[in-house]
Amino acid sequence: MNLSKFPDQQRIIESVLSDSTSAIDLMKKLIAWLRPERGESTPAVCQRIELLEDILNKNAGTRKKLSLMLFKWRSITNFFLAYTTLGLLSRRGFFRELGKRLYEHINPAPSDPNNFPDVLTQIFYKRNDPKWVSEVPDEYWLRLFKILWDMEPEEVDILRRKTIDELLYALEMLSVWVAGEELEPDLVRLEPRIVEQDFAFVALQREISHYCRNYQEWISGKVEQLEDDAHVRVLLEQCIQAVAGFRKKSVTKGTSVDLSYLLERLDQTMKRIHDILDLINPGYPAISRQTAIRLFKELVTASHQCRSVRELVQQNIKLISCSITENTSDHGEHYITVTAREYFAMLRSAAGGGIIIALLALNKIYITGMDLGLFIETVFISLNYGLGFMLIHVLHFTVATKQPAMTASRLAKMIQKGEHGGAKPKMIAVLLIQLIRSQFIAIVGNVSIAFSLALFIGWAYTYFHAAPVLSPEIRDYQIYELRPIASLAVFHACIAGVWLFLSGITAGYFDNRAAYIKLGTRLKEHPLLRRILPTKFRENFADYLHENYGALIGNFFFGILLGGTTYVGYLLGLPIGIRHVAFSSGNLGYAMSTHFPGFLEFAIYGFFIFLISFCNLWVSFGLALHVAFKARNTTIKSFPKLMKAFSDQVRAAPLSLVFPPSNATAKYLE
Repeated sequence: MNLSKFPDQQRIIESVLSDSTSAIDLMKKLIAWLRPERGESTPAVCQRIELLEDILNKNAGTRKKLSLMLFKWRSITNFFLAYTTLGLLSRRGFFRELGKRLYEHINPAPSDPNNFPDVLTQIFYKRNDPKWVSEVPDEYWLRLFKILWDMEPEEVDILRRKTIDELLYALEMLSVWVAGEELEPDLVRLEPRIVEQDFAFVALQREISHYCRNYQEWISGKVEQLEDDAHVRVLLEQCIQAVAGFRKKSVTKGTSVDLSYLLERLDQTMKRIHDILDLINPGYPAISRQTAIRLFKELVTASHQCRSVRELVQQNIKLISCSITENTSDHGEHYITVTAREYFAMLRSAAGGGIIIALLALNKIYITGMDLGLFIETVFISLNYGLGFMLIHVLHFTVATKQPAMTASRLAKMIQKGEHGGAKPKMIAVLLIQLIRSQFIAIVGNVSIAFSLALFIGWAYTYFHAAPVLSPEIRDYQIYELRPIASLAVFHACIAGVWLFLSGITAGYFDNRAAYIKLGTRLKEHPLLRRILPTKFRENFADYLHENYGALIGNFFFGILLGGTTYVGYLLGLPIGIRHVAFSSGNLGYAMSTHFPGFLEFAIYGFFIFLISFCNLWVSFGLALHVAFKARNTTIKSFPKLMKAFSDQVRAAPLSLVFPPSNATAKYLE
């Protein structure tokens, strides 16, 4: 590199090199110089590393001085805690760790210059440091470390021995922690076999302890040959598979904040064990170097997150939401039709839901006309919605707008599978078509029956009572509520979409809770129920409630949200409310039974119903899909390929968007 092209940068780095009074001072100034300024990108950092390399290559005295300074610092600095704590969830558990971090924000502990985690926090203190550090290519970090740590052979040997000792100690300590988790009650609940002596956790600790002793003897010259780590890696893989098995069982047996936290910590600990094995393996120096740079980048990121309350909360929300979305994913499969038989079963189920919704809409209209007072009216309307939705579920009927919150998790699961080579874009495209088709027929069933039955009830009431079911004022109000802009119907439909999403999350949470506490078993053995209920009835009741606990509470909660929104808006002085497509269809049917304005106006209000359904469905689906993606840490990385596969499927069978082709099952399984 021609140094004359960068005179200002050269003066800055020469000043940094000459004015630094300690190793930490040097590293702080050096990183401040490397740190890209606003508008700069990664190549600017790479250029500075090349410039530093050229300067030090031309000034051997300065290079030696800096290497000696860094050698003395490294000789007394503790790296062990960086290997065993940074990037790993604390063994304190979520709530104790949360309390600790909150206290650290109020009364932070002083930094220890001989503790590497504290040093990292001092050096990489800016918010964007983890980002640019990770973006700099590994080869440039290797070049930087090589020129800064230019030591004599005896110094290299001293630091090598110290580093190996720290890594071996960290390796053994991490294995002890893994083995210690065998007696965790949550893990024993998921897998009773874990208490057996030959379980992988304890076996891993024993093998690592043996490997570390052999390594120490080899490096000190007591034995001629180092035993390979093949058996350690086999046991490590078994432990990783065991944790994956715990995760799968937690979907059916339930999870908690503590269990999710524990499983994530085990995953992180075993990944760190794997990294340390790579670092100390003398047979593969290239892998060791790659692992060292990757671990350095991870530690920089972890040093930013280790005191963050927000990061801890977000991480645990993600862990819990993953378990919740697993539950909704499993239930979501019931909302996806593949064959014609399933398709028409969905139509019948949605039609049944439409019948109940038409009756609930009429009941709500009469409640609002009873002059009960706003609060009492809100309670009755909320119960009308909540109990009505529960009845729909008990009768095995379907509310179409409940589908998106469930099916989004199923789609995210398929996309995550595709990232690991298990699901091709064509399979995901077929699933998308099935989702659209299932949602279409469910909406048709809800809306058509809710509208038709409301219209029929209205006409029958008028015929037998010689008076309309709605007064002119109420009719005009029901029609007005459908106008997308004037009545804020579109905005209110989006609010309903948010409530649909939240009810899906609630259902997933309580499904998980039922599994975690073994609700069915508790009810079967409940002392009071054993006295008052016959055995067969009690067992059937317990099994039903265990399987439907989340759905029942989610439906009731959704009803409460729908019924209470307008009242909350009244208290806050805000024009908020809800519009739900099925109830809006029922309201339109009652209004049209009083006075039919003509087919043109009817078509216009039909379009307004479509807008409401669009907002209901896509808001709830979008939020549920976002949470499912976040929980699974996945995205649609090959969106153009997915859209191409989707368009190919639609062109091959356009009607498949609204009706299942005869070979739907075969296409799904391809």
